[in-house]
Amino acid sequence: MSPVGALVLAALLGEHGLTVVADLLNLRALDRGVPPELCAFYDGARYHRAQAYARAHTALGLVASTVGLAATLAFWFADGFDRLDGAVRGLALGPVGTGLVYIAILALARVALALPFAWWSTFVVEERFGFNRTSAWTFWTDRLKGALIGLAVGGPLLAAILWLFTSGLGQAWLACWAMSTAAMVVMQLVAPTWIMPLFSRFTPLAEGPLREAIVACAHAAGYPIDGVWVIDGSRRSTKANAFFTGFGRHKRIALFDTLVATLDPAAVVGVVAHEIGHYRCGHVAKGMVLGILHLGLVFLLFSVALRTPPLFAAFGVATPSVHVGLVVFGLLLTPLELGLSIALNAWSRRNEREADRFAVATTGTGEPLARGLKRLSADSLSTLTPHPLYVLLHYSHPPLLERLRALAASA
Repeated sequence: MSPVGALVLAALLGEHGLTVVADLLNLRALDRGVPPELCAFYDGARYHRAQAYARAHTALGLVASTVGLAATLAFWFADGFDRLDGAVRGLALGPVGTGLVYIAILALARVALALPFAWWSTFVVEERFGFNRTSAWTFWTDRLKGALIGLAVGGPLLAAILWLFTSGLGQAWLACWAMSTAAMVVMQLVAPTWIMPLFSRFTPLAEGPLREAIVACAHAAGYPIDGVWVIDGSRRSTKANAFFTGFGRHKRIALFDTLVATLDPAAVVGVVAHEIGHYRCGHVAKGMVLGILHLGLVFLLFSVALRTPPLFAAFGVATPSVHVGLVVFGLLLTPLELGLSIALNAWSRRNEREADRFAVATTGTGEPLARGLKRLSADSLSTLTPHPLYVLLHYSHPPLLERLRALAASA
């Protein structure tokens, strides 16, 4: 194996090893009593179920990630990247057609490998703990819809990227960046009205005290809304959530029906005030800017990788090409993204704290939001004492106890 290949292999194994260590440390951190702040929501039986739920999900995640890595390495060491490239080139489809077929085959193989684990997660783990309400029909139609949307949106975008890089256009990465940025912005605009309704039913929240309280909270916070909507989340899971969608004059607040059914009106308003806080604090716009900058960095690095023959040689590829470069660069990017994801998760946790403070300032108290967070955590069997390393790697929100104590201090 070449030095470049050894470096890539070490990076992949190191990233996986760090994830495994974090998972194991997180499991060890489960062996504690119920924190005093949550004794009213977690009795002994519920707390033990939460621990069992965490162990089941962690075990499944470890098996899935290990199988995925093993399959990738087996394909690599069997010269699969080069063999598949040779077979697809024999179809004489041209650079763009060859690239589309090559990447489609590998994408389908990856989906096929992941499907059994997704099925097991939904119909075994989630079912065992009473969360699953997804039917087999919904499970498969969701994936079919996702695949068709990915094909309709991602296919032309991928074809354009392949063409730009194979056409010899100077600074092709800049053109790809601009095109992908435009596609990202358009998707953000059309997703709430065109794409999300393909998966969930949106119905206006009925007139009444809850809707009046939400609208009053939104107006007091300077968040003009186009409507308050309820999503049929209960068709898939008993877990609850809330978010806002849309831009400009067409902003909408979206509540899962499970959230409306679970929380008292004051707690729902507290959750909504938190979500409004993300908008008022500029988190959505800042996140979009960061996403665009990240996209530009990825295309720049990819353009450098294409001019690095040892990278192709490390994967046993005899004829460097843009489509093979996209695949091997994606593998190389996985461990490189680890450091960035740690920074982005830290930034996201900071935003969540800021949104919590905004909710306290808007409603005048943190108690309803804290009560809602406790109820949602208990109902979803959340881990109450995650290990710091696991939080560092995976948590986009602060741990529940940290949020509760910060809310109490803010109030």
